[in-house]
Amino acid sequence: MIKKDRKQEEPGGWLDTYGVIVTLLLCFFILLYSVSYIDQNKWKILVEGVNSSVTEKEGQQVPPVNGTQGEPVSDSAIDAGTITDFGQLDHVLTQVIEERSLQDSVKITSGDDFTFITFHDKVFFDGDSSILRQEGKELLDQFAGVLSRADSTIKGIQVLGHTSQVNPERPNNIRNDRMLSAQRSAEVVIYLQSRNAVSPEKLVSISFGQYRPIAPLGTENGGEINRRVEILITQSNKVEKSLEEYYRQVYHQNQQETDNK
Repeated sequence: MIKKDRKQEEPGGWLDTYGVIVTLLLCFFILLYSVSYIDQNKWKILVEGVNSSVTEKEGQQVPPVNGTQGEPVSDSAIDAGTITDFGQLDHVLTQVIEERSLQDSVKITSGDDFTFITFHDKVFFDGDSSILRQEGKELLDQFAGVLSRADSTIKGIQVLGHTSQVNPERPNNIRNDRMLSAQRSAEVVIYLQSRNAVSPEKLVSISFGQYRPIAPLGTENGGEINRRVEILITQSNKVEKSLEEYYRQVYHQNQQETDNK
């Protein structure tokens, strides 16, 4: 009597199990792909539906899917499209300054083909230091994000470093003065380049030391104003002016605004 092989009698065997597992894995990956993008509005509705205590109050927003917990989301961060109009650049940068409440320390002046930003005193550096402060890094992070969106409209970015002459009767030590202003402007350029703000060849650092004051020497307020970093952003496809022309336009305009107050 011939015995039948039990294995031949089992229908399907391990092939059926393998097929089921592969099918389930395929369904799982399709599900992951389908939820890989979450609409912000739908996310907001979902969060409010799950947690009824989450309500939108004045000055508060529901945490974004791709945001950093604890950080407010600005209009400029949400609308992170490419900036194709150079004239929009100063508006978006002004939004960043206002969000960080730095209107007293940062001044933005705009012309037809340039944006000029002045950072007074300790926005980036402590006294006699060329080490970027954490607050300065955070500000440059936001600026880099904006500049990267406008890279195609930007011809060049010059970072200008200045120190302040403490004693009107005695100039600063030449080496220390020149090195400090050069290191400060270079640090800002290095940080912007590390954040891919614009194409590297567009970034230039320049140092003036104590020799370009814009406020009277010998006063505390004058020292804070003269001790500064400036960023000059010029528009692509435009004839670039000399730095002196930009200076005359920027600080003459600022002086007129001050006199009118």
